[in-house]
Amino acid sequence: MSQKTYKIAVLPGDGTGPEVVAEGLKVLHATADKFGFKLDTETFDFGGDRYLATGEVLPENASEEMKKFDAVYLGAIGHPDVKPGILEKGILLKLRFDLDQYINLRPVKLYPGVETPLKDKGPEEIDYVVVRENTGGLYTGIGGFTMKGTQHEVAVQSMVYNRHQVERCIRYAFDYTQKRNKRNTLALCGKTNVLTYAYDLWERVFHEVGKKDYPNIRRDYYHVDATCMWMVKNPEWFDVIVTGNMFGDIITDLGAITQGGMGIAAGGNINPDPGGVSMFEPIGGSAPKYTGMNVINPLAAISSGQMMLEHLGQYDAAEAIEKAIMSVTPKLKSMGAGKMGYSTTEVGDMVAKAV
Repeated sequence: MSQKTYKIAVLPGDGTGPEVVAEGLKVLHATADKFGFKLDTETFDFGGDRYLATGEVLPENASEEMKKFDAVYLGAIGHPDVKPGILEKGILLKLRFDLDQYINLRPVKLYPGVETPLKDKGPEEIDYVVVRENTGGLYTGIGGFTMKGTQHEVAVQSMVYNRHQVERCIRYAFDYTQKRNKRNTLALCGKTNVLTYAYDLWERVFHEVGKKDYPNIRRDYYHVDATCMWMVKNPEWFDVIVTGNMFGDIITDLGAITQGGMGIAAGGNINPDPGGVSMFEPIGGSAPKYTGMNVINPLAAISSGQMMLEHLGQYDAAEAIEKAIMSVTPKLKSMGAGKMGYSTTEVGDMVAKAV
């Protein structure tokens, strides 16, 4: 029987991105060898260096090119010599929108031996997932300026959602909660008392869909400010949280710091539709000040590779990587760059060996 082969587009990106991607690929190839499948990777140089050399953020055909792959594996985007927003909008947001990666999936899970700033909380209490709508809301850039540069300048940016966008995100979140099968509780994070149009739509769809098609899933609602409070005080309350683009962006960083920081937090930009192409990445930035020093933590990149395998249906292989990470985390002094007690490559070697 021939081996299953997955075509993976690799975008190492900027700063320490290539370093963590190298360790992620090391672990992915070790896992593929063990579990009997193959990864056919092709590397693309999208990022700050390319932009500075050519003036081109992303080639015109880049999104179409990505559609030829089974998944995209990303390091980090962000260059100190490029004005903030150019690369992020021109590469990350463009790929998310063009590939209709309408779900941002962010597990918030504390691994053994990892320090959390939350007093008296451990791995038992911090284990939930945030489902963030990823292509709508404030981030679509609907709005503009009038009388820019004058005393009467007006800036408008609109949170726009249609029912289709909201419903497909909420259905994904219910399906994910069902599949996860832990506490079978889905919480909607919104702001119905102030954002009385956008989150009224979210809340109505949430209860309509849940009542009709997912009667076995308990439904909770939290305002975003309360969500932030309970993520700190009682993270054990949460199983899966679903929310819009902006609130999701904020609460996932709060979640990341409770699970040990950006060095260990991974995410997926998911197009769940048949034939859809999804992109997986560590959620920390490019950390340019650590470039080439071999001190950055690669575990977030390795975790994002694990998420990619799970998404591709290689469940046993994904589980093996997660177990390997959990065997390595207690050996590290800290999750921070330069504080692990091991180099970037040593941590990658430890996880690959544990697989």
